[in-house]
Amino acid sequence: MARWQSWESSYCEVDAALLIASQPSSDLPDRGGWIQLAIRHAATRDLYGDIAIHVIDDQPDTFEIGVTLAPAAQGRGIGTEAVGGVLSYLFDEAGAHRVVAFCDARNEPVARLLRRVGMRHESHQLDADFFKGEWSTLDGYAVLERER
Repeated sequence: MARWQSWESSYCEVDAALLIASQPSSDLPDRGGWIQLAIRHAATRDLYGDIAIHVIDDQPDTFEIGVTLAPAAQGRGIGTEAVGGVLSYLFDEAGAHRVVAFCDARNEPVARLLRRVGMRHESHQLDADFFKGEWSTLDGYAVLERER
């Protein structure tokens, strides 16, 4: 799962504990901040991945999301349910006007997921991010509240 994440595969339990301790205690972080939400099985509590929510600080009512899903959990509707639930919360409860997401152009599973939940492909940014020692191309996706 580390291929598309900013953390390395050497990420350890101490790193995870520090991340958890840094998370906001409210439903959403302050403007400019992020929160990581676990994607877990309701009954077994198995961890499938996470969804990150970023409150964009220079645009009102605008959020960015990111998603990571373990390969074993892909293709089962788990990501669609989780991202769909977060989008519903952001639009219905948090008053979102616009939600955006970015992914490495090579990450086709996430691109398919973003399209499946109703996000439109808006941009293809060549060599836009220097990531893990190489330039990567980013695809941008978005959905407006009125498009739901």
